[in-house]
Amino acid sequence: MLINAQHGPVGINRNGKPVAVVISASEYAQLEVLKEAHLKQSIAEGIADLQAGKISDGKSIIGKMRKRVAS
Repeated sequence: MLINAQHGPVGINRNGKPVAVVISASEYAQLEVLKEAHLKQSIAEGIADLQAGKISDGKSIIGKMRKRVAS
């Protein structure tokens, strides 16, 4: 299994249901880099929204949702 994981993801099933995936260390490192880049982008977008005044508090959002449901 470990040799196969060096060439691509290897799925592990228990009772016919998928429970885990084994990947190579280099693939894992690439995923971590992608996750970090995505997080940084999301934070930057949130900061830009704050600076542009594109924010709402939870109370006003709930109010808008209630109006939609009532309509």
